Amino acid sequence: MTFINESDLIERFKRGDPSAFAAIVLRHQDRIYTLCRYMLRDPEDAQDAAQDVFFKAYRALEDFRPDSSLYTWIYRIAVNTCLDYRRKSRREVFRSAPLTEDLPSDEPFPKQLYESAEIHDSIQLALQKLPEKLRAAIVLREIEELSYKEITEVLHVSVGTVKSRISRAREQLRHLLKKI
Repeated sequence: MTFINESDLIERFKRGDPSAFAAIVLRHQDRIYTLCRYMLRDPEDAQDAAQDVFFKAYRALEDFRPDSSLYTWIYRIAVNTCLDYRRKSRREVFRSAPLTEDLPSDEPFPKQLYESAEIHDSIQLALQKLPEKLRAAIVLREIEELSYKEITEVLHVSVGTVKSRISRAREQLRHLLKKI
């Protein structure tokens, strides 16, 4: 498969080629869904939010500035969309389905699986208790592995603010996880 550079895809899209946007979606859909899943917890909400992200990106791509990174631009849309979803539905219902639904065939022993799922669920619960700004920063850094620079572009804040939010998020997570 030939790799097509994103700026070429954007130009093709602007010239009216719908397959160019489909290629952009294919490149980013898994990571956007994962981000939405961590920020919203609920798989159905995450799926809806991810679809909204790409709908918003589709509508706004015509105005995309090539001096920005497409990757961080889409992430910014995703973070804002997830924050909007959380504001709209302030419910804190946690579904019992763990994120480890599709295990590989060489799955660990049941005890290891249970302990792993329990740790994962504890972290998820603690993440959901963080304020939205702290959660977004820590998820982008620790789960999505974005650089500080990329996070500043996504969240529209300074590097100092990003570092501060991540530090506060880590401290609050430590405190919350001690209680769980």
